[in-house]
Amino acid sequence: MTVLLTGSAGFIGFHLARRLLREGFHVVGIDNMNAYYDVALKEARHAILAAEPRFESHVMDLADAAGLSALVARHKPRLVLHLAAQAGVRHAQKAPGDYVSSNITGSFHLLEACRAHPPAHLMLASTSSVYGASTALPFREDNPADTALNIYAASKRAMEVMAHSYAHLHGLPVTVFRFFTVYGPWGRPDMALFKFTQNILKGEPIAIHNHGDMARDFTFVDDLVEAIRRLADRPPVAGAPIGPLDSLSPGAPYRVVNIGLGQPVQLLDFVAAIEACLGRTAIRELRPIQPGELPRTNANPALLQALTGFLPATPIAQGIAAFVDWYRACYRP
Repeated sequence: MTVLLTGSAGFIGFHLARRLLREGFHVVGIDNMNAYYDVALKEARHAILAAEPRFESHVMDLADAAGLSALVARHKPRLVLHLAAQAGVRHAQKAPGDYVSSNITGSFHLLEACRAHPPAHLMLASTSSVYGASTALPFREDNPADTALNIYAASKRAMEVMAHSYAHLHGLPVTVFRFFTVYGPWGRPDMALFKFTQNILKGEPIAIHNHGDMARDFTFVDDLVEAIRRLADRPPVAGAPIGPLDSLSPGAPYRVVNIGLGQPVQLLDFVAAIEACLGRTAIRELRPIQPGELPRTNANPALLQALTGFLPATPIAQGIAAFVDWYRACYRP
């Protein structure tokens, strides 16, 4: 079966592509290789994937509507996994237009291509950031998600709403999965685990925002990939909810699913776990909370479990150790 995977050179896309290739899928990967972070890291990921004969890569921006449409028409993928996006809450303060062009316009172009050549299942990556100012913890899929605190979250929520309209109008089976702070080997350099590890090893300070009064529901990347893979086999069917937990839309084959551990970790405990793994003490700089950041996230993963029988379970210390092993091997600090 052919799978179209956008963002294939990204952190999560790379891990997901490897899983699909191991299972024998033909993976058509799209990535624009932008310079938001080190392009060499993206190229290294793609080079590993390229060793597999069933992997086909295309350097393409989703802004290229004609090129994307032609690619989808040529391959007619049965499964489409849309992970390509402009990420990063802090970058959104500097370049909000990047989020509109990538996460909204680019997603629209993909929806149009899928309307013309419908896959059996269209899966879209969203984020826990869409819960915004909600204080109802843990976050459930039916929580309000219309109080975005940053343009990244707003652009992802816009993608979700657009996808619902396509599911309704064109019968596209759509699953939106909301990530909760994914981490692990091959992670992005702008993420906390990468920056903290890098700075601690260099003896440089790390920034502790909101004076440490923050918590995140961390999800190890292998757990995330397992959840996505299982959800891929469960496309939503209009009018057929699995029970009272289901977020299935009353008007479309459209479902939202949280993918998270459901066990938030305090920021200072996260730092302590990195210190323990590295055998070094961080130089901590306490700072105010960044504009647009959520002080805490917490997933309710009950729907994921009901749909797939799976829950993320990797302990934070184990996941950090896996990242540190990769970081030392890759960067040789």
